[in-house]
Amino acid sequence: MEPLPSFSAAHLPEIRFGPGRVTETAGVLARFGRRVLLVTGRRSFVASPYWTRLLADLRAHDIEWQQVSVEDEPSPEQIDQTVAQHQDAGLQVVVGVGGGSVLDAAKAIAGLLPGGASVLDYLEGVGRGVPYEGPALPWVAVPTTAGTGSEATKNAVLSRRGPQGFKKSFRHEQLVARVAILDPQLLATCPQALIAANGMDAFTQLLESYVSRAANPFTDALALSGLEAFRDGFWAAWAPAHPEAAAGRTRLTYAALLSGITLAQAGLGSVHGLASPLGAYFPIPHGVVCGTLVAEATAVNIRALRERAPGAVALARYARVAELLSGHPYPDGDSAREALVGLLRGWLERLELPRLGRYGMTLRDLDRVVANCRGGSMRTNPLVLQDDELRALLQARL
Repeated sequence: MEPLPSFSAAHLPEIRFGPGRVTETAGVLARFGRRVLLVTGRRSFVASPYWTRLLADLRAHDIEWQQVSVEDEPSPEQIDQTVAQHQDAGLQVVVGVGGGSVLDAAKAIAGLLPGGASVLDYLEGVGRGVPYEGPALPWVAVPTTAGTGSEATKNAVLSRRGPQGFKKSFRHEQLVARVAILDPQLLATCPQALIAANGMDAFTQLLESYVSRAANPFTDALALSGLEAFRDGFWAAWAPAHPEAAAGRTRLTYAALLSGITLAQAGLGSVHGLASPLGAYFPIPHGVVCGTLVAEATAVNIRALRERAPGAVALARYARVAELLSGHPYPDGDSAREALVGLLRGWLERLELPRLGRYGMTLRDLDRVVANCRGGSMRTNPLVLQDDELRALLQARL
């Protein structure tokens, strides 16, 4: 019997999971203080009955609140402006209620409010290199979509779009949410396209963390559990009027949570490495990047592993994922891996995920994207991909 390898697990939030748990939000906030900053999206949640219920619950708990809205992926400038506007308000706790962008914004704001510094002091790769030492305000995550897993991570992803754009993280253990409240009922009003993109983000995070070079027994167990939940829940959550839609949304919410935990512990891979410059240079939603690239990225990884690292454990892991997703065994590993790529390509067609060219990317942009993709996520890909392999991957989805 081989000994289990040693590993470490980073800090996680208190997790409250299940239908109806959103009604616990005000009570959770009251544990941390009576002056709250609400960070929400611009439309969906505040137009829902849940918003009215939340405000009534806040009043019942004698909680004062201020609100800030986030639309699209948050920029450093938006974060700094919000911190400057609210720094003297005596806020005691932040709550983010929305998708991944809202949660990332809430996370960054909570980290900066006590000291008032610019997030550009701390932003990886493009900041001033100042070590973050805190303190951070406590913050509570209430995701209304299922995809990014931001409720379970320590990094707030901020973007500045354009030719000189970037997509970088403000990252520290103190930025982990104190409590994550996951209520799958909040997904009921998500548009089908949003379920597709966010679901494929969660799936990609589970797959990439499972085949990551930093994977360990702890993340393996969670990734496989998440992949199984995704398999059983995604299509029911995505399909309009599916009779098992509610159960599907519950499984998808669970899968997304586990994808956040596993990415925080084991890292990701080539899809997320490429997503950073793609999201910076073009107005491509992150989930769309994941969904449109994951099949080709898997094919490229498998081909490169067979050529340059045929004994790599990731090859066996890709075969295991194929059997988990299909529900039946294959005669050999090569057959399983071929079936996995075919299955993912079939998903891409069924979901009708757009190509990169729809967002303005052309052949002239390939070298620029490849030159700026080798950040943290790429370092845990199962192997180092060559520039020409990455260009071919992108070109296949132009």
